[in-house]
Amino acid sequence: MREHGGNLDLAQQRFGGRAEDWIDLSTGINRLPYPVGEVSLRAWSALPSRAEIESLHQAARHAYRTSAPVVALGGAQAAIQLLPQLASPGQARILAPTYNEYAGVLSAAGWEVEEVNALDALAGADLAIVVNPNNPDGRCHPPKDLLALLPRVGRLVIDESFADVTPQLSLASEHRPGLLILRSFGKFYGLAGLRLGFALGNSSDIARLAGMSGPWPVSGAAIAIGCRALRDDAWAEAASARLARDCVRLDGMVQSQGWTLVGGTPLFRLYGMLDALAAQEKLARSQIWSRAFAREPTWLRLGLPGGESEWTRLAAALAR
Repeated sequence: MREHGGNLDLAQQRFGGRAEDWIDLSTGINRLPYPVGEVSLRAWSALPSRAEIESLHQAARHAYRTSAPVVALGGAQAAIQLLPQLASPGQARILAPTYNEYAGVLSAAGWEVEEVNALDALAGADLAIVVNPNNPDGRCHPPKDLLALLPRVGRLVIDESFADVTPQLSLASEHRPGLLILRSFGKFYGLAGLRLGFALGNSSDIARLAGMSGPWPVSGAAIAIGCRALRDDAWAEAASARLARDCVRLDGMVQSQGWTLVGGTPLFRLYGMLDALAAQEKLARSQIWSRAFAREPTWLRLGLPGGESEWTRLAAALAR
């Protein structure tokens, strides 16, 4: 099993408590989720129609400011699982360090995988992958630099799972041959359990992904809630503004610990310190879970607390 945030079962095994007792800051999922409201009985009881799925695609185009072909999938992870099947195995290069599922999924499908640390080093690959903004360090690349790379690779995949708050970075409107954009719904909207994401790109790639994902790639509830949320511009604007303020708040709160800001996005922060495992354990004793990295023992990632009670608990845990 590859390391991930959200592994609250491990926190409970080590430190006790029920799941509801914990504040899980180990992911980049918005702790103040979109208010889903009522979902009709039909959304739960009937198979989604083609028209309903297309209405979700239209809502995604609205939110991501694009007219590109799009397919809804069971989270961005579902797109990652299908990615190796878009072409015969060849050489894949991944801009690293980043989300570790790409290397694992591609390697398991017979691809030769190389992790590189510079954008130019991706050139020549059959498949190049960039997470923008990056997880976990928040590194960003201007769209013009990514488009300049496009003719130099076989296929360029841009994972924009954390781009909702920084739409100026998005290439979702660019449906060019060889370019595939992945978007996560659950992170910004705080509804990861809904398992909803999207792939956007040229018509050929999107048609193949749609064919591989089958006639009902997402649930009726995901369609109903997704359509509502993706068209709610007022909520998205307010959430973006709050997250930007909360980043500043969190960065200031941890200064007393001597932690340094390595990077991050408006949904999570990455801090550097002498011993990240010790810091993780300190917070865990107050039932606050964070994300440590085996390969980077000085890094600790924290999501942003939700309501004031979570901020108060985090402040008290840091003061202990």
